[in-house]
Amino acid sequence: MKKITVIGVGYVGLVTGTCLAELGNKVVGVDIDEKRIKDLNKGIIPIYEQGLEELVKKNLKENTLNFTVDAAEAIKNSDIVFIAVGTPPMPDGSVNLDYVKSAAETIAKNMNGYKVIINKSTVPIGTGDVVSKIIRSSYKGKFDVVSNPEFLREGTAVVDFMNPDRIVVGTDSEQAEKVLRELYSNFETENFIFTDVKTAEMIKYASNAFLATEISFINSIANLCEKLGADVKKVSKGMMLDGRIGEKAFLHAGVGYGGSCFPKDVKGLIQIAQENGIRFGILEEVENTNEAQKKSLLTKIQKLLGHDLNGKQITVWGLAFKPHTDDVREAPALVLIRQLLDRGAKVKVFDPIAQKQAEKILNDTVVYENDLVKSVEKSDCLVIVTEWPEFKEVDLKEIKDKLNCPYMVDGRNVFDPKKMKRLGFKYISVGR
Repeated sequence: MKKITVIGVGYVGLVTGTCLAELGNKVVGVDIDEKRIKDLNKGIIPIYEQGLEELVKKNLKENTLNFTVDAAEAIKNSDIVFIAVGTPPMPDGSVNLDYVKSAAETIAKNMNGYKVIINKSTVPIGTGDVVSKIIRSSYKGKFDVVSNPEFLREGTAVVDFMNPDRIVVGTDSEQAEKVLRELYSNFETENFIFTDVKTAEMIKYASNAFLATEISFINSIANLCEKLGADVKKVSKGMMLDGRIGEKAFLHAGVGYGGSCFPKDVKGLIQIAQENGIRFGILEEVENTNEAQKKSLLTKIQKLLGHDLNGKQITVWGLAFKPHTDDVREAPALVLIRQLLDRGAKVKVFDPIAQKQAEKILNDTVVYENDLVKSVEKSDCLVIVTEWPEFKEVDLKEIKDKLNCPYMVDGRNVFDPKKMKRLGFKYISVGR
């Protein structure tokens, strides 16, 4: 059993700390948000993530997990300290390291013996050196700073943590390597990668940037398919059967990527390249393509309703950037909704999980519906932006009867075009 402190109990920190507690460690989560800490100690979590709330409550009860605002005591009583604070983007795309530096300063002031400090936040290459320098300025004893990037997918983060496809550890210290091997000894993964700190930091950025590239690539193919009369879903299937590409490739056409990782990490890597005198043209175009794709649904809606959308009633299904999460950061749905509102349209929205988060951004500019079928009543067009499973199971005949016009724009290719035509819909999807 390791004594662990996790500084920052947002998405990454809360999942990491809770799962490490479940593995038999003694974990303390630290945050400056007193309300969040009080809620967490009652088992109330600030995010939606499948299976996480149950694990938090279980480990609180077993006293393997607790939360505090007292960073000093937590750090002093720990063998391992994770830094899992936010690294938001700056206006120029660079990464704001203020929270990481602040965490490092707090750690430095409370060092009382050898500890392994683990960067779990997504940080620019070289941040390990920054953290080490800050700690060394106040503490002259032995310590190690390690990079251990996370590869969690929102919606399946608990499963991903407990069943990792790879564990990346960046360290040049044999002592730190031993600690990390012991920490992750429960996992039966052959893909345990030990490397230097900077390489580990780069692996995280490179992975997310490559996945984002796949998405923008297939969306560009989808746009070409629409012009030529090809079917992008079948194109994707044919590509993924190539063993060099693989069945898990991010080759599903839609309205672009969003969330807290891909947009930020693509911008961050572009900025890192620029700072080192390298133009990362591929990634610049990935970002440009994604921004254009987010705006592409408006044109499809106008094909059905005409250019003038003033007074039109439009229903949007899906607010989260992907299913099984309540995260609306950089969500394509928000881009579309703003486009519609700017053109005088009236908008109703439905999302099974993310509406509360969206309300913080959209306020009362839209109507929030709690019933899937009711949400389309008297609407001139239905637009699907997130591929929630419940959308696939809906009675399409009932939906058609509720709509003013049988118009649907499917931004995630949820339905089959031939079936929609048979049912009498005027249906536009992506790349088909």
